[in-house]
Amino acid sequence: MADERGAVAPARRRGLAEEVADRVREAVFSGVYAPGAPLREVELSRVLQVSRGPVREALLRLEREGLVRSAWHRGATVTTLSPRDVAELDSLRGALEELAVREVVARASDEELDAVAGLAERMERAGDEHALVRCDIAFHDAVYDASGHGRLVDAWRAIRSQVHLCLLTRVRVSTEDYLAHVPGEHRELAGALRARDAVAALDLFAAHRRRAFDVLSAPDAAGPAEGERAGED
Repeated sequence: MADERGAVAPARRRGLAEEVADRVREAVFSGVYAPGAPLREVELSRVLQVSRGPVREALLRLEREGLVRSAWHRGATVTTLSPRDVAELDSLRGALEELAVREVVARASDEELDAVAGLAERMERAGDEHALVRCDIAFHDAVYDASGHGRLVDAWRAIRSQVHLCLLTRVRVSTEDYLAHVPGEHRELAGALRARDAVAALDLFAAHRRRAFDVLSAPDAAGPAEGERAGED
């Protein structure tokens, strides 16, 4: 009989938990669950018509993405971004985006740059703020994909859900500001990339992030400071 000490453990079916995570993530991004909203296992199990096991596993997955936070006496809630969260995401996104822009300018194909520009144009036709946020995220997905840098794409995907949450928070603070400025800003970003002008593109991406950070840093924009969140006393 073979020695089983080094045997690979049997695979577990994860399809249902992944589907539940997708449904809950979509509900958050659609505004069904706002930041701070409770995500109760019993309620989600009933609504999604699944047992509590896949729901629990899905919430753990979303917690790893930064979209959900759990506290022992409060259960799971949609993440409310603190000022520190916003600052850390902004600085990390800036570092990743600078590399992405340099790589795109240096090596992206014309077809990839056309795809980026096409997503900027799609933003003009977005039906509402949630659709515009989706286009915003898709635009940045396309920029990272055009970089041709696999590990950079992975790093972006690791914070993508939290960036999406940042954009939803920005919309909550000032929908009018977001709708008024974001489509035009992305047209300029796409134009600089198509021109392969690294200096202009880096300046424009930095200004784009700075405007978002300024809105998110307003006194009533983000959630409680680190250590002041409910459940962290």
